[in-house]
Amino acid sequence: MELDDAIQSRKSVRKFKDKKPDWRNIIECIDAARYAPMAGNNFTLKFILVDDKEKINKLADAAQQSFISQVKYVVVVCSNPSRTENAYDKRGEIYCRQQAGAAIENFLLKIEKIGLSTCWVGAFVDRIVKEILKIPEEIHVEALFPIGYEFAKPRTRKMKIDMDRILYFNEYKNKKMKKVKRLDV
Repeated sequence: MELDDAIQSRKSVRKFKDKKPDWRNIIECIDAARYAPMAGNNFTLKFILVDDKEKINKLADAAQQSFISQVKYVVVVCSNPSRTENAYDKRGEIYCRQQAGAAIENFLLKIEKIGLSTCWVGAFVDRIVKEILKIPEEIHVEALFPIGYEFAKPRTRKMKIDMDRILYFNEYKNKKMKKVKRLDV
């Protein structure tokens, strides 16, 4: 699958087949996250691959999203911001969030490329997720990703938003690019 195809076909899936994916394919997707840009080349992310059905059900409860319990695997993405915050002070927290998003996008695109499906779940009770997975207090839980095969026939994805609603030139709200003066030669 080409990059543009993966970007444009990626979607959130909340209904999964009962078929169990090969866990090695999920590891391959996690590996793609390692290539995201990191502030000071300091990789802050950790990934927990959960296949324990009882824990998956508890994670679904912690997120109050029952579709999570349909899958055989959940990937929990965490970050340890301490080294980045020590190096960059207050900006370090921002950098950690940015690099988590970049790494997660690599992960999501690889999931799409190999034919798996997921949904980025950011709503959950941190304390409960940390208890279930024995995550230390100082570690941030970034997101949960239930992973499986999409149950329904893949639907066609329409453009989310028009470019003219998100693109400005040289300053906020300026929708026009400066005209370039042509030199007659």
